[in-house]
Amino acid sequence: MLAVIIMIDRKLKIIFGILTVGLLTALLIKLTKIPGGMILPGWFLGGMIIIEIIIGCLILSGILRLIFKRISFLTLLFITTTISFLIFHYQLYSPTLTIVVPNGYRGEINLVLSNVDDNILTVDSNGIGYLTQWTFNKTYSRPIVKQADGRNLDEYLIGFDPSTFFGKGKICCVGKLQIQSLSFTIGTKPHLEDEYFESKNLPELVDKKKIIFTKPDKYMKIGEMEVEIGR
Repeated sequence: MLAVIIMIDRKLKIIFGILTVGLLTALLIKLTKIPGGMILPGWFLGGMIIIEIIIGCLILSGILRLIFKRISFLTLLFITTTISFLIFHYQLYSPTLTIVVPNGYRGEINLVLSNVDDNILTVDSNGIGYLTQWTFNKTYSRPIVKQADGRNLDEYLIGFDPSTFFGKGKICCVGKLQIQSLSFTIGTKPHLEDEYFESKNLPELVDKKKIIFTKPDKYMKIGEMEVEIGR
């Protein structure tokens, strides 16, 4: 019986050890692509979380070792880190959106937080599309953008900054409520780092029946001109 437990423990150690190393490697690669905070880059913040995960798993494995005395500490550590890394992978997951724009469109693209069941990624003539709440919360990776005729516009895309592709904006006001959107720009020439386009009045242009409106925070100033929700 003891020999069987030792053999199972050895197999589990190998399997979950390989999974742990593989997941950690994939996480380190993924951290180079995630947006950062106001000051610190994404890879630094993510690296701190990985260190916290490892420390937490060391503590948890020590506690579990008191319960599962016939399973080695290293096996328990590999199992707990594998589960933790899988959860962290899911938290970092970002869908790669495929956005279709009208032929010849140049300017700002706004993907608005909405109550739709499926993303509306074929934007209208004003560059407006609609995202489900899950997609809005999870998306940060650079999208695939094509014209209606199939032409790929990747070389024309201008992100928010070098480390964060989508700008996340809050536009006020519609009945004293705000609209949230993810935005980027399609430039008039390839490989531009920045280009100015006149801002569009989103509250006037969006389909208000699709929008999830949120209350402005204390830092948002409500302007004198407001758009009625029923319009």
